[in-house]
Amino acid sequence: MEDSAIVDLYWRRSEQALAETERKYGNYCHSIARRICGSERDAEECVSDTWLAAWNAMPDKRPERLGAFLGCLTRHAAISRLRAEQSQKRGGAEIELMLDELAEVLPAESDPAREAESRELGEAIKSYVNSLGEIERHVFLGRYFYGLPLTTIAARCGFTESKTKSLLHRLRGRLRKHLEKEGLL
Repeated sequence: MEDSAIVDLYWRRSEQALAETERKYGNYCHSIARRICGSERDAEECVSDTWLAAWNAMPDKRPERLGAFLGCLTRHAAISRLRAEQSQKRGGAEIELMLDELAEVLPAESDPAREAESRELGEAIKSYVNSLGEIERHVFLGRYFYGLPLTTIAARCGFTESKTKSLLHRLRGRLRKHLEKEGLL
């Protein structure tokens, strides 16, 4: 089923939307959640949270790319679950490291009064990612969206782990400059 038809099902509040979403995007969302959470049980719960979040968000939003929208919801649910269980340290070392790396270039957490600024930050990061070449975008998103380990990214790109670390360091530096230029740092 086409994404637009699935979104229409959500807008009509048809429960078939959930079944079609699971059929088309279930494996994709499970893989994101599993990489972040580190356990199948937590991944299942995150994906269930994703379907609920999509159900609740659809009347107000009509996503242009359903897969990307669901991927973002899944990533958010998984990171939230990971942070909630951080004291137990269940498989979160890689994600915590990834978040620490990005924290170096992102502004401090905002309060609710700064929601507009957060949207601007999201748009600035999106424009930065869109300006990257294919390999750079693959490396950046692999690390900071999908939470892949450096070794996996390096293997997929045919790089050494050292070259991957170096590229990510340069990409974070360029992101910092981009955010400064946009007046967000």
